[in-house]
Amino acid sequence: MSPIQAGGLAAVFKVLANDTRLRLLHALVRADELCVTELANEVGMKPQAVSNQLQRLSSLGIIEARRAGVNVHYRVVDLCVRSLLDQGLCLTEEASRRNQRR
Repeated sequence: MSPIQAGGLAAVFKVLANDTRLRLLHALVRADELCVTELANEVGMKPQAVSNQLQRLSSLGIIEARRAGVNVHYRVVDLCVRSLLDQGLCLTEEASRRNQRR
């Protein structure tokens, strides 16, 4: 891995290293597309706070927005996100199993 690749990967992990953004991504993966209000209800946050988090994901090109009247709908466009979330959940489940055996 080159230093440039490592830096890019670190930037992606930095944005993803936030429980709220991970919960938003998980909701979007499950639903395919949601508006800000629906996402806010899903994660129990105010729409403005959700919009701020979505901006971080959008700046990396992970999600895209589509305006429909007064609503803005978001969807995941990065094909790697679903498998990355699945792998992350797998890692946490395995770590939990190992800790239970100790």
